[in-house]
Amino acid sequence: MTLMKHFLGATTALAASACAALADPALIYDLGGKFDKSFNEAAYNGAEAYAEATGGSYRDIELQSEAQREQALRRFAEAGFNPVVTTGFSMSSPIASVAADYPDTKFVTIDGFVDPEEHPNVKSILFSEHEGSYLVGMMAAMASETGTVGFVGGMDIPLIRKFACGYAQGAKAVNGDVTVISNMTGTTPAAWNDPVKGSELTKAQISQGADVIFAAAGGTGLGVLQTAADEGIYSIGVDSNQNHLHPGSVLTSMLKRVDVAVEEAMTAGADLETGVEVLGLAEDGVGVAVDENNEDLVTEEMMAAVEEAKASIVAGDTEVHDYSSDDSCPALSF
Repeated sequence: MTLMKHFLGATTALAASACAALADPALIYDLGGKFDKSFNEAAYNGAEAYAEATGGSYRDIELQSEAQREQALRRFAEAGFNPVVTTGFSMSSPIASVAADYPDTKFVTIDGFVDPEEHPNVKSILFSEHEGSYLVGMMAAMASETGTVGFVGGMDIPLIRKFACGYAQGAKAVNGDVTVISNMTGTTPAAWNDPVKGSELTKAQISQGADVIFAAAGGTGLGVLQTAADEGIYSIGVDSNQNHLHPGSVLTSMLKRVDVAVEEAMTAGADLETGVEVLGLAEDGVGVAVDENNEDLVTEEMMAAVEEAKASIVAGDTEVHDYSSDDSCPALSF
């Protein structure tokens, strides 16, 4: 079946269920696949939590190309789904293009931004990734025996540099002499789903001395985590709790509560409050994951340092520079 036939089949089903779908929410995943074990899967988990908690239903779709973004938005809106929740910064422009045509539909962009004054029926949900990355950067530097830690990003965009910059700041806060190696997978959306390239970058960083590597790369990160486990070094997961993927090898995961954002948006339904919302450490929008899969790796000293830093950041005493604020990073050169 061609990709277009697949998409048309899905949208035909949407149209056919228009009457039954009124007030049901919809979810559009970013490129990289629903089950990427990371960002998109966190959104899926949030939708499933909504369905389980409320007994409601939702419709979702996995995009196969850039061209389908606006098509999917229009199909869901015309079929009566509300709200229409989307993941990934790349949905911002398509939403801005269609929102005015469906004033009674609420649209949500997670990781994107749409001007609330121009489009009052849109909610933008952003995260303070630099704050959570700062904490795992501290943990990486404390766990490293070589004094060199790594970062593998997906698509080279300001959002991913925001992760890397926060990570480097956290690492250098506990070890001013630490070396931070940073690589991006690519400059197109394909960079989110290339575990082979992720593996190659991991091996290259290991050859330069890295013994802890943080992956913020969607499906590409699975290659990073697998190779780190194979090579006997630590990795750090992202977005979802990825500790279970390689128990004893994943030092921690930088949690980004996309699941909670999706669940809350779907639960609010047509009554969703629009505008811009930013979720950081103070709102428990980001954090670190400790469970039975990594508790033996995380020392009491490590967690004490993390908790102290978290409290300081929330209180405003420690400022973590946000790369996206001025396209610069005091702790890392790109």
